[in-house]
Amino acid sequence: MRGIRDRRVIVTGAASGIGRAIALRLADEGAIVGVLDVNEQLGRKVAEEIVTAGGRAHTFSVDITDLAQVRAAVAEFDPVAGLVNCAGWDRMARFVDTDPSLWRKVVDINLFGTLNMLYAVLPGMVTRKFGRIVNIASDAGRVGSSGEAVYSACKGGIIALGKTLAREHANDGIIVNTICPGPTDTPLLATMAADGGFGEQVVPKLARAMPMRRLGHPEDYPGAVAFLLSDDASYITGQTLSVSGGLTMHG
Repeated sequence: MRGIRDRRVIVTGAASGIGRAIALRLADEGAIVGVLDVNEQLGRKVAEEIVTAGGRAHTFSVDITDLAQVRAAVAEFDPVAGLVNCAGWDRMARFVDTDPSLWRKVVDINLFGTLNMLYAVLPGMVTRKFGRIVNIASDAGRVGSSGEAVYSACKGGIIALGKTLAREHANDGIIVNTICPGPTDTPLLATMAADGGFGEQVVPKLARAMPMRRLGHPEDYPGAVAFLLSDDASYITGQTLSVSGGLTMHG
Protein backbone atom coordinates (compact mmCIF):
# COMPACT_ATOMS: atom_id res chain seq x y z
CA MET A 1 0.00 0.00 0.00
CA ARG A 2 1.34 3.45 -0.87
CA GLY A 3 2.33 5.72 2.00
CA ILE A 4 2.32 3.32 4.95
CA ARG A 5 6.07 2.68 5.10
CA ASP A 6 7.86 4.52 7.93
CA ARG A 7 4.65 5.95 9.38
CA ARG A 8 4.07 5.48 13.10
CA VAL A 9 0.77 3.66 13.66
CA ILE A 10 -0.80 2.66 16.97
CA VAL A 11 -2.96 -0.46 17.08
CA THR A 12 -4.99 -0.99 20.25
CA GLY A 13 -5.91 -4.50 21.32
CA ALA A 14 -2.88 -5.64 19.33
CA ALA A 15 -1.93 -8.56 21.57
CA SER A 16 -4.40 -11.05 20.08
CA GLY A 17 -7.19 -11.65 17.61
CA ILE A 18 -7.98 -9.03 15.00
CA GLY A 19 -5.65 -6.46 16.53
CA ARG A 20 -2.69 -8.82 16.35
CA ALA A 21 -3.39 -9.62 12.70
CA ILE A 22 -3.61 -5.91 11.88
CA ALA A 23 -0.36 -5.11 13.69
CA LEU A 24 1.50 -7.87 11.82
CA ARG A 25 0.17 -6.72 8.44
CA LEU A 26 1.01 -3.06 9.02
CA ALA A 27 4.52 -3.99 10.09
CA ASP A 28 4.83 -6.06 6.92
CA GLU A 29 3.79 -2.95 4.97
CA GLY A 30 6.69 -1.08 6.58
CA ALA A 31 4.87 0.84 9.31
CA ILE A 32 6.42 1.43 12.72
CA VAL A 33 3.77 -0.21 14.88
CA GLY A 34 2.80 0.76 18.39
CA VAL A 35 1.52 -2.49 19.90
CA LEU A 36 -0.84 -1.26 22.60
CA ASP A 37 -2.67 -3.67 24.87
CA VAL A 38 -3.55 -4.20 28.52
CA ASN A 39 -1.87 -7.62 28.32
CA GLU A 40 1.81 -6.71 28.43
CA GLN A 41 3.12 -10.26 28.03
CA LEU A 42 1.13 -11.04 24.88
CA GLY A 43 1.83 -7.55 23.52
CA ARG A 44 5.56 -8.13 23.85
CA LYS A 45 5.24 -11.45 22.03
CA VAL A 46 3.57 -9.70 19.08
CA ALA A 47 6.26 -7.01 19.00
CA GLU A 48 8.97 -9.68 19.11
CA GLU A 49 7.27 -11.51 16.25
CA ILE A 50 7.30 -8.31 14.21
CA VAL A 51 10.94 -7.58 14.92
CA THR A 52 11.98 -11.19 14.17
CA ALA A 53 10.31 -10.83 10.76
CA GLY A 54 12.34 -7.68 10.07
CA GLY A 55 9.73 -5.11 11.09
CA ARG A 56 9.65 -2.36 13.69
CA ALA A 57 7.45 -2.30 16.78
CA HIS A 58 7.17 -0.77 20.24
CA THR A 59 5.10 -2.26 23.05
CA PHE A 60 2.90 -0.30 25.44
CA SER A 61 1.04 -1.88 28.34
CA VAL A 62 -1.99 0.39 28.59
CA ASP A 63 -5.50 0.22 29.97
CA ILE A 64 -7.34 2.32 27.39
CA THR A 65 -10.03 3.22 29.95
CA ASP A 66 -7.34 5.29 31.75
CA LEU A 67 -6.76 8.56 29.86
CA ALA A 68 -3.52 9.28 31.73
CA GLN A 69 -2.02 5.95 30.63
CA VAL A 70 -3.17 6.55 27.07
CA ARG A 71 -1.65 10.04 26.95
CA ALA A 72 1.67 8.79 28.32
CA ALA A 73 1.93 6.08 25.65
CA VAL A 74 0.99 8.45 22.85
CA ALA A 75 3.54 11.01 24.03
CA GLU A 76 6.26 8.35 24.02
CA PHE A 77 5.33 7.07 20.55
CA ASP A 78 4.73 10.43 18.84
CA PRO A 79 4.53 11.57 16.11
CA VAL A 80 1.53 9.30 15.52
CA ALA A 81 0.49 9.24 11.87
CA GLY A 82 -2.08 6.47 12.14
CA LEU A 83 -4.41 4.99 14.74
CA VAL A 84 -6.38 1.76 14.65
CA ASN A 85 -8.89 1.53 17.49
CA CYS A 86 -9.36 -2.23 17.73
CA ALA A 87 -9.50 -3.03 21.45
CA GLY A 88 -12.87 -4.30 22.62
CA TRP A 89 -14.64 -6.63 25.02
CA ASP A 90 -18.09 -8.07 25.67
CA ARG A 91 -20.01 -10.79 27.48
CA MET A 92 -23.12 -12.23 25.86
CA ALA A 93 -26.40 -12.01 27.76
CA ARG A 94 -29.92 -10.76 27.20
CA PHE A 95 -30.17 -7.13 28.28
CA VAL A 96 -32.74 -7.93 30.98
CA ASP A 97 -30.30 -10.40 32.51
CA THR A 98 -27.47 -7.87 32.82
CA ASP A 99 -26.79 -5.15 35.38
CA PRO A 100 -25.23 -1.67 35.45
CA SER A 101 -21.80 -2.96 36.49
CA LEU A 102 -21.56 -4.93 33.23
CA TRP A 103 -22.89 -1.97 31.22
CA ARG A 104 -20.18 0.26 32.65
CA LYS A 105 -17.41 -2.20 31.86
CA VAL A 106 -18.61 -2.65 28.27
CA VAL A 107 -19.01 1.10 27.73
CA ASP A 108 -15.69 1.94 29.40
CA ILE A 109 -13.71 -0.42 27.18
CA ASN A 110 -15.56 -0.17 23.88
CA LEU A 111 -16.61 3.48 23.82
CA PHE A 112 -14.60 5.45 26.37
CA GLY A 113 -11.45 3.54 25.44
CA THR A 114 -11.85 4.69 21.84
CA LEU A 115 -12.67 8.23 22.97
CA ASN A 116 -9.54 8.32 25.13
CA MET A 117 -7.33 7.22 22.25
CA LEU A 118 -8.81 9.76 19.88
CA TYR A 119 -8.59 12.54 22.47
CA ALA A 120 -4.89 11.80 22.98
CA VAL A 121 -3.94 11.36 19.32
CA LEU A 122 -6.00 13.97 17.44
CA PRO A 123 -4.33 17.18 18.76
CA GLY A 124 -0.95 16.12 17.37
CA MET A 125 -2.51 15.15 14.06
CA VAL A 126 -4.24 18.53 13.87
CA THR A 127 -0.95 20.34 14.54
CA ARG A 128 0.85 18.32 11.86
CA LYS A 129 -2.13 18.55 9.46
CA PHE A 130 -2.02 14.83 8.80
CA GLY A 131 -3.62 11.70 10.20
CA ARG A 132 -5.21 8.40 9.30
CA ILE A 133 -7.68 6.78 11.70
CA VAL A 134 -9.53 3.48 11.37
CA ASN A 135 -12.04 2.59 14.06
CA ILE A 136 -12.98 -1.07 14.35
CA ALA A 137 -16.68 -1.12 15.20
CA SER A 138 -18.93 -4.10 14.46
CA ASP A 139 -21.90 -5.08 12.33
CA ALA A 140 -23.63 -5.29 15.72
CA GLY A 141 -23.59 -1.49 15.60
CA ARG A 142 -25.35 -1.49 12.23
CA VAL A 143 -28.02 -4.17 12.63
CA GLY A 144 -27.91 -5.20 16.30
CA SER A 145 -26.84 -8.52 17.79
CA SER A 146 -28.82 -10.70 20.16
CA GLY A 147 -27.11 -10.86 23.54
CA GLU A 148 -25.00 -7.77 22.87
CA ALA A 149 -27.29 -4.81 23.47
CA VAL A 150 -24.84 -2.49 25.23
CA TYR A 151 -21.94 -3.59 23.03
CA SER A 152 -24.08 -2.85 19.96
CA ALA A 153 -24.88 0.59 21.37
CA CYS A 154 -21.16 1.29 21.82
CA LYS A 155 -20.30 0.18 18.31
CA GLY A 156 -23.15 2.22 16.84
CA GLY A 157 -21.76 5.18 18.74
CA ILE A 158 -18.29 4.58 17.29
CA ILE A 159 -19.75 4.59 13.78
CA ALA A 160 -21.45 7.95 14.41
CA LEU A 161 -18.34 9.29 16.17
CA GLY A 162 -16.17 8.43 13.18
CA LYS A 163 -18.47 10.24 10.78
CA THR A 164 -18.51 13.34 12.99
CA LEU A 165 -14.74 13.45 13.39
CA ALA A 166 -14.32 12.94 9.64
CA ARG A 167 -16.39 16.10 9.09
CA GLU A 168 -14.68 18.09 11.82
CA HIS A 169 -11.15 17.29 10.68
CA ALA A 170 -11.42 17.05 6.89
CA ASN A 171 -9.63 20.39 6.57
CA ASP A 172 -6.89 19.25 8.96
CA GLY A 173 -5.64 16.57 6.59
CA ILE A 174 -7.12 13.82 8.78
CA ILE A 175 -9.28 11.04 7.40
CA VAL A 176 -11.43 8.83 9.62
CA ASN A 177 -13.12 5.62 8.54
CA THR A 178 -14.76 2.65 10.23
CA ILE A 179 -14.60 -1.08 9.58
CA CYS A 180 -17.36 -3.34 10.89
CA PRO A 181 -16.37 -6.99 11.32
CA GLY A 182 -18.96 -9.69 11.65
CA PRO A 183 -18.68 -12.59 14.11
CA THR A 184 -15.03 -13.62 14.15
CA ASP A 185 -13.15 -16.66 15.41
CA THR A 186 -11.11 -14.99 18.17
CA PRO A 187 -10.21 -15.89 21.76
CA LEU A 188 -13.01 -13.58 22.94
CA LEU A 189 -15.63 -15.41 20.87
CA ALA A 190 -14.31 -18.74 22.13
CA THR A 191 -14.77 -17.51 25.69
CA MET A 192 -18.35 -16.51 24.89
CA ALA A 193 -19.05 -19.91 23.34
CA ALA A 194 -17.96 -21.63 26.56
CA ASP A 195 -19.77 -19.35 29.02
CA GLY A 196 -22.40 -21.92 29.93
CA GLY A 197 -25.13 -19.40 29.19
CA PHE A 198 -26.45 -17.24 26.36
CA GLY A 199 -23.19 -17.28 24.40
CA GLU A 200 -23.07 -21.07 24.43
CA GLN A 201 -26.54 -21.08 22.85
CA VAL A 202 -25.86 -18.43 20.21
CA VAL A 203 -22.24 -18.70 19.06
CA PRO A 204 -22.49 -22.17 17.47
CA LYS A 205 -25.31 -20.88 15.24
CA LEU A 206 -23.50 -17.78 13.97
CA ALA A 207 -21.76 -19.35 10.98
CA ARG A 208 -25.11 -20.50 9.55
CA ALA A 209 -26.33 -16.89 9.54
CA MET A 210 -23.51 -15.82 7.21
CA PRO A 211 -24.05 -15.97 3.43
CA MET A 212 -20.48 -17.30 3.17
CA ARG A 213 -21.33 -19.92 5.82
CA ARG A 214 -18.30 -19.30 7.98
CA LEU A 215 -17.11 -17.06 10.78
CA GLY A 216 -14.57 -14.39 10.04
CA HIS A 217 -10.89 -14.97 10.70
CA PRO A 218 -8.58 -12.28 12.11
CA GLU A 219 -6.70 -12.30 8.81
CA ASP A 220 -9.84 -11.22 6.93
CA TYR A 221 -9.50 -7.59 8.10
CA PRO A 222 -5.91 -6.27 7.90
CA GLY A 223 -6.02 -5.70 4.14
CA ALA A 224 -8.99 -3.34 4.44
CA VAL A 225 -7.36 -1.55 7.38
CA ALA A 226 -4.07 -1.14 5.51
CA PHE A 227 -5.92 0.27 2.51
CA LEU A 228 -7.79 2.85 4.58
CA LEU A 229 -4.54 3.92 6.26
CA SER A 230 -2.73 4.23 2.94
CA ASP A 231 -2.46 7.07 0.47
CA ASP A 232 -4.62 5.02 -1.90
CA ALA A 233 -7.55 5.96 0.36
CA SER A 234 -6.70 9.65 0.71
CA TYR A 235 -10.07 10.71 -0.79
CA ILE A 236 -12.14 8.37 1.39
CA THR A 237 -13.40 9.62 4.75
CA GLY A 238 -16.41 9.18 6.99
CA GLN A 239 -17.19 5.76 5.52
CA THR A 240 -18.32 2.54 7.18
CA LEU A 241 -17.24 -0.71 5.57
CA SER A 242 -18.70 -4.05 6.63
CA VAL A 243 -16.24 -6.91 6.32
CA SER A 244 -18.56 -9.66 7.41
CA GLY A 245 -19.05 -12.36 4.80
CA GLY A 246 -22.23 -10.71 3.54
CA LEU A 247 -23.93 -10.56 6.94
CA THR A 248 -24.93 -6.98 6.15
CA MET A 249 -25.20 -5.48 2.68
CA HIS A 250 -25.55 -1.71 2.65
CA GLY A 251 -25.79 0.28 -0.55
